[in-house]
Amino acid sequence: MSNFKANIQKLGRAMLLPVAAMPLAGLIMRLSADDMLNIPVIGAAGNAVFGNLDILFAIGVTIGFAKTKDKGIPALTGFLAIATLKKGLEIMNPAVNMGIFGGIISGLIAAWTYNRFKEQKLPMVFSYFAGEKFPLTMVMIIQTVTSVVFGFLWPFAQAGIDTFARLLVNMGALGVGIFMFLNRLLIPFGLHHVLNTYVYYDLGSYTAPNGEVFRGEMTRFINGDPQAGLFLSGFFVVMMFGVPAICYAIYRAAYKENKDMVKGIMGSGAATSFISNITEPVEFSFMFLSPMLYVVHAIFAGLAGIVCYLLNIRIGFTFGACIVDYLINFRIATNAILIIPVGLVFFALYYFTFYYLIKKRNIHTLGREVATDYGVETIEEEKELGLASKNYEYMAKKMLQAFGGAENVSDAYSCNTRLRVEVENPTIVDEQRIKQLGVSGVIKPTEKNYQVIIGLEVTYVMAEFNKLLEQ
Repeated sequence: MSNFKANIQKLGRAMLLPVAAMPLAGLIMRLSADDMLNIPVIGAAGNAVFGNLDILFAIGVTIGFAKTKDKGIPALTGFLAIATLKKGLEIMNPAVNMGIFGGIISGLIAAWTYNRFKEQKLPMVFSYFAGEKFPLTMVMIIQTVTSVVFGFLWPFAQAGIDTFARLLVNMGALGVGIFMFLNRLLIPFGLHHVLNTYVYYDLGSYTAPNGEVFRGEMTRFINGDPQAGLFLSGFFVVMMFGVPAICYAIYRAAYKENKDMVKGIMGSGAATSFISNITEPVEFSFMFLSPMLYVVHAIFAGLAGIVCYLLNIRIGFTFGACIVDYLINFRIATNAILIIPVGLVFFALYYFTFYYLIKKRNIHTLGREVATDYGVETIEEEKELGLASKNYEYMAKKMLQAFGGAENVSDAYSCNTRLRVEVENPTIVDEQRIKQLGVSGVIKPTEKNYQVIIGLEVTYVMAEFNKLLEQ
């Protein structure tokens, strides 16, 4: 079970790699459209991304699971895996469309092939193809067999997936509400990307006027599908109004002497959610202090999705459900203006609910904490240290020491807001010392896996952390 959880975490991480290419691609596709700049050659760059999502996911998953620091050969292995599978399926059954699932499966097979055969020895006459190059040969053989198998089996799986899609669609507002509820609820486990991936990039199908077929709510909306956007519109209410309301409630509920400090932190969190769609720094500030509050947040998110569906609000995003995408996509959306009144209602709902619960139940959100004894090992500098200090090198050094040193770290990487570390011996990890560095929280999804919630500055901390690991 521990290995299963760890692999699910890695899959979530791998999903983020191809997603990193999508925001700009989506923005330039929108800007290059006929009703805006009307520059097709710019839009071609965006189509290069959204037209090859299965390849991007195959490479991303391979990189995520390959056990090596140099990811060049694994990436090529992933590409060969999906390319072989697609060509094989064209022969076996041209009607089969595995979409991003083909990419994910190919990535998993490619990573296994690389890890299994990367040190393979061959007779001297074939030595050039041995070692790291051997997986390039093996993956084509394995994927040829895979294409035969899926040529027979995938039509049944594809029927099941289509049934699930129709079930969500046929459930109408409730289906959208369930999706958004689960989207928020899975964030603590880092599994929301797995759910999002299907809805964003594989749910439904749309044939553009030029004959090109697009799948997924996000991709279909950007390419002009008038039916897309119902599963995405509720996010604008949550990111632009709901999360800022949570920040305001936490600020208002803080003790008087702490309000200035809370104002800066929560103000930044509200702005980040409104402008860039990043909500985790705010959500992680209270989800473990009060799971009840977080469930309320998930329920309100589901309710926002239901309301937007009932009002026939259809608007999508590429960068995120934030003010940037709202303004850019306003002209091609349906009833997008209703996001504002609906958002104001949800701002009030979020604010009064959170403020009441925090005060009534005396929840120790930011600014209401019980005084903490840092202990004799903590120097004065660490008491004052926060991410605002920009001393990323110092934080990375202290964090690595708390994880037991480089020899105890078997893997480390970052996502949007989290530093994820896998250790050899969890008994020597000093979680309290990590928390004293000014991070938003530390969670332990499995015995040997840690997630340090840092915020948007995780990229800079990760860069310094990697430097220390490479010494």
